[in-house]
Amino acid sequence: MWSLLGPRPVQVLSFESFTKDWAVDAVKELKLTDCEVLEAPYGRLPDLSKVRPEADLIFAWNGTTSGVRIPNADFIAKDRSGLTVCDATSACFAQHLPWDKLDVATFSWQKVLGGEAAHGVLILSPRAVERLESYTPPWPLPKLFRLTKGSKLNREIFEGATINTPSMLCVEDYIDALSWADLAGGLDALVARSDANLEVIAQWAARTPWVDFLAEDPATRSNTSVCLKVVDPAILSLPEKEQAAFAASLAARLEAEGVAFDAGAYRDAPPGLRIWCGATVEREDLEALTPWLDFAFHETRFALA
Repeated sequence: MWSLLGPRPVQVLSFESFTKDWAVDAVKELKLTDCEVLEAPYGRLPDLSKVRPEADLIFAWNGTTSGVRIPNADFIAKDRSGLTVCDATSACFAQHLPWDKLDVATFSWQKVLGGEAAHGVLILSPRAVERLESYTPPWPLPKLFRLTKGSKLNREIFEGATINTPSMLCVEDYIDALSWADLAGGLDALVARSDANLEVIAQWAARTPWVDFLAEDPATRSNTSVCLKVVDPAILSLPEKEQAAFAASLAARLEAEGVAFDAGAYRDAPPGLRIWCGATVEREDLEALTPWLDFAFHETRFALA
């Protein structure tokens, strides 16, 4: 964003925590004068029909904190003149991505491949490289953000040179994760594993009256970061703070029983549960989890009564 934005109008799809932060960066930090934020509440996507092909577009493919994902790339024009800047962090390796329509894509091997955190990959299209080499932003760029050298793409960064020295163990961890993915059957198999995991939660939720997906449209439900909300009438009748406290207690009980850790909703998201269903998770483990979810709910509700 800091290196590319400025010469064209900008649109930001804001529908979960991190995309809301990017909207703040674009409007308040970079102070872009021609910037439109297309917003939607948690559980929904913005109106994709409003995406303009002449504008640079900033968006996440998969809303990690909302459980909502982009269902397809139909809204991205094939002949668009603006760049698409996509965070694919929790989508890459679990969802088929339209690489021909993504000019800038980032992902972390922390997520679907289950590797070390705090490391990511940046993928640039020829159009993105052209922008970097033809446009100099008016604001100062921190060293870590600089992708050019002498007005040309600093290809050394993409050929093994380091800005800050990374842990070689983390690189080996990524290589090992890729080897596992290959042995598991490659991309199609990883997508199938994540889809099957989502289906376990979907079947359980369909027969469970106290819970529902935060994502309202089934076509937009994430198959990795699955976000759930409590819809039990007795809980919904509570004040918002008490609903949040109930959800926190529910996640705490799961952790106390040793069956699920860090299962609460993201801190900025609506209260509920967030269950990781990426390819490293075994379907059988999710099937074993669902009775515990019911147990934790009823125990927590009983304690509330």
